Amino acid sequence: MARAGLSAERVIAAAAELADDAGFDGVTLSALARHFGVKDASLYSHVRGLDDLRGRLALHAGGELIDRIAVAVAGRAGKEALAAFAGAYRSYALEHPGRYAATQIRIDQSLIVDSPTLRRTAEITYGMLRGYGLREPDLTDAVRLLRSTFHGYCALESAGGFGADRDVQASWDKAIEALHLTLAHWPCESGAGTETR
Repeated sequence: MARAGLSAERVIAAAAELADDAGFDGVTLSALARHFGVKDASLYSHVRGLDDLRGRLALHAGGELIDRIAVAVAGRAGKEALAAFAGAYRSYALEHPGRYAATQIRIDQSLIVDSPTLRRTAEITYGMLRGYGLREPDLTDAVRLLRSTFHGYCALESAGGFGADRDVQASWDKAIEALHLTLAHWPCESGAGTETR
């Protein structure tokens, strides 16, 4: 029987806080059970196990991330939209390192079928890139380039991996400029050229 006051939503919200406080690897059923003052078994009324918990956390964090990006890019296009998208991505990754780490895991297919979070993420991301005149398969290639660049930069920055000989923000701004130029002059496989925005 579920403990009064506990719900799947409360469990996932607590997991999100725990991820930022203890790191994504610190999100365990035992740690959450201690947080709520219950036995581990009590949580199985709300999640199927650790993989299910972490998958739900990934979707929760992904929803927070895309909400932030959506607000940032609203009404913008081209380089302005790209910079807003990137800035929102980076700020979330740095402010919520544990939740951000959750967004990078592979999620069980049963959780992502018809996921509104993943659908919205695709709509906003692909919509921003269509402003550069890209179509498939170039859209997917461009998404992979952006994700790799943003994730790599944020991971290095959060780990203190950049030296002090160059301002980190200046390098970030230069990276966004370079991505904009790359997207504006994309070597389209679909046969349609792109225009500089």
